[in-house]
Amino acid sequence: MKKKELRSAFKEKRKELSPGKLSSLSEEILERTLATFQLEKKVVSIFLPIERQREINTYSLWEKIRSFEGHVAVPKVNAPKGDLKHYLLTNHAQLAISEFGIPEPQNGKIIAAHKIDVVIVPLLCFDESGHRVGYGGGFYDRFLKKCNPQCKFIGLSLFPPVKKIDDVTKQDIKLHACVTPTQVYRF
Repeated sequence: MKKKELRSAFKEKRKELSPGKLSSLSEEILERTLATFQLEKKVVSIFLPIERQREINTYSLWEKIRSFEGHVAVPKVNAPKGDLKHYLLTNHAQLAISEFGIPEPQNGKIIAAHKIDVVIVPLLCFDESGHRVGYGGGFYDRFLKKCNPQCKFIGLSLFPPVKKIDDVTKQDIKLHACVTPTQVYRF
């Protein structure tokens, strides 16, 4: 399937999840992420959930990373420039909901992409080769290109992979891994 079809189909699949089911799947994904990847003393970029899109709740991941001496960077959309700025944050009080429904930093120290060790990447779905479908703005693909070569890109998905995304381009950045409630996929 093509990205547009997949985007629509997986938005619908998310809508079918009850709040309780979304919460339990989020917990399973975050537990599996923490058990699989070494995030201690790392600088980790974490997307924060757009509640109206029924995204995975990553707030507990933020707390866990901070508890073992890691640093959390949270993105803020710069729509006119088409990019993301990342801010090192210490608490949730530094956040406000943007016009897009995204919890974003209002202040904090900006951190350059090349200083981030791990990026937790949002997605609607992914395929067996590690390609992902996001919301279509390309913000994350542009950001990931700026990261250092050792940086790991880890997707979090409520659902298993699709076989193949048909319209992948050279602009699409592959994940290194993706975590679902039942499995970790490595690419």
